[in-house]
Amino acid sequence: MKKIIEGRVYNTETAKLLGEFSYSNRRDFNYFSEELYRTKSGAYFLYGEGGPASRYSKQVEQNSWTGGEEIRAMSPQGARAWAEEHLDADEYAEIFGEPDEASDERDALNVSIPTALKFKLDRIREETGKSLTQIVEEILEAHFA
Repeated sequence: MKKIIEGRVYNTETAKLLGEFSYSNRRDFNYFSEELYRTKSGAYFLYGEGGPASRYSKQVEQNSWTGGEEIRAMSPQGARAWAEEHLDADEYAEIFGEPDEASDERDALNVSIPTALKFKLDRIREETGKSLTQIVEEILEAHFA
């Protein structure tokens, strides 16, 4: 499926499938299936389809519904949240890198960086399997050593 959202193309044929989740089976009116994708430019989206009583249903007449499908653009945070809810820990780590272990001895930062640098960080993460936090910590430690 292919869809344009806010001037950007989201295409299940050309994007990388990251994870899948489904509920029930196709004979169930509540059935739905979702697939998380990442485009070549790093944008995330969710492709979903489902039965006439699912979140993907489409109204065809006044009290008549049918199954449907759609693509929804997702923020990186939304993609992470979806993956946390629907994938196991190994699948999540393969996509987003190993998350930090729970600890009270850390401060969270919310920073904004140029998109080009974010792509470089993502490439390092994919090549090394390290989390973004680990990569940034190593860069800062090397800089201030």
